Amino acid sequence: MTLKKTLTIAGSDTSGGAGIQADLKTFQEHGTYGMNALTVIVTMDPENGWSHGIHPIALDTLDAQLKTAFSTGIDALKTGMLPTVDIIEMAGKAIADSGIKDVVIDPVMACKGENEVLFPENVDAMIKHLLPNAKVVTPNLVEAGQLSGQGALQTVEDMQAAAEKIHAHGVEFVVIKGGKQLKHEKAADLLFDGEAHYLLTSDKTDTTYNHGAGCTFAAAITANLANGQSVKDAVLNAKTFVATAIQHGWKLNEYVGPVMHGAASKFTKAEVEVTKL
Repeated sequence: MTLKKTLTIAGSDTSGGAGIQADLKTFQEHGTYGMNALTVIVTMDPENGWSHGIHPIALDTLDAQLKTAFSTGIDALKTGMLPTVDIIEMAGKAIADSGIKDVVIDPVMACKGENEVLFPENVDAMIKHLLPNAKVVTPNLVEAGQLSGQGALQTVEDMQAAAEKIHAHGVEFVVIKGGKQLKHEKAADLLFDGEAHYLLTSDKTDTTYNHGAGCTFAAAITANLANGQSVKDAVLNAKTFVATAIQHGWKLNEYVGPVMHGAASKFTKAEVEVTKL
């Protein structure tokens, strides 16, 4: 058996629920062979309310990792937290030079539980160096507001307008994650393919145990693309996978609870509806 090879260029979540840990678990659940190039280590301070520490990886170390991974023949890849402009530029150049078509950009701008964009100066760098190389970009509401220049997004109509502006930056498909801040009775995400908008909805899960949901969603899309699915099918199946993972999220400690990455293989899968707007 030959497995499809998937790569995550992202940060390490020391608590294990997000970042490369979530990506590799998700790749495994989808039957692909996962690799990583580490960009940053994120730590948490249990004596200070689980506040996050950001520790970027040296550029020469990242460069060596990228050369190692790309030499194996990657089928699909995703990015996660890229903490500096230099790291964004290096990742973007490596992706462009690789010629890989199935590229998913998760434009991470904040850690779960943090309200402020961690690296606002990186937005322009993402637009310049990452989006033109992407098949799919998966921002949440805050990130979509930054990438589109629209600021706060609250409604599906806001998401549609933002998706069109982000698409104009050169990415093929835009998926905006609704999250709890969206004014909608369902857990709703929006897919824009350059022509039509599709709303993907599932029942909301009343939980705070959703750490790593965004990383898991993007990683599932990546693995689905590597396995030969169309973008629309990859996104729909990723939505089902992560909605199920959120339904079975669990408490890690008093501060955080991650999604259950193996839930879709153990429990009844969440139901997802797709509506063309």
